[in-house]
Amino acid sequence: MAIAPVVRPARFDETPAVLRIHRLAFGEEDEAVLVRRLLTDRSAQPCVSLIALQGDEPVGHVLFTRASLVGEDETRVALLAPLAVVPTAQKQGVGGALTRAGIAVLKAQGVELCFVLGHPGYYPRHGFTPAGVLGFEAPYPIPEKDAGAWMVQGLCKGVIGQVRGKVVPAEKLRRAEYWRE
Repeated sequence: MAIAPVVRPARFDETPAVLRIHRLAFGEEDEAVLVRRLLTDRSAQPCVSLIALQGDEPVGHVLFTRASLVGEDETRVALLAPLAVVPTAQKQGVGGALTRAGIAVLKAQGVELCFVLGHPGYYPRHGFTPAGVLGFEAPYPIPEKDAGAWMVQGLCKGVIGQVRGKVVPAEKLRRAEYWRE
């Protein structure tokens, strides 16, 4: 039986462990490099960086960064990217625990919308719905075959349907290669 994860804010001194989680989860360096860049990107602040522990072992991490909507300066927006769980802890609820905890923090901060480009079979379980059909354009074009991967979650009542527009991510996420599912 898996140990329920403890989810809490990641400390600066845990950055090496956070980057290790991303390397193990994705089997490459790309996401770790992105996380390192976003953690120091002023345009991504305030960000929510959460780590999941099973016992004393870091097993998961999620990063939510500030974003905006073109023409909607008053709407507070965040972007979930990336979410990582080490292979030995996958399919044990770690990713869901991280996502729920992050959404709770964002709501407490007054963030109104959270976007993600991710697996359309996973994120709807955590409250996300396709964003394009609701009038939210991704920072870069999403191929039609992947349209369901661009998703949004309204974090306060009534915001979806009241605003729409193109999402502008933090500076370090403004590269077309990050917007391919």
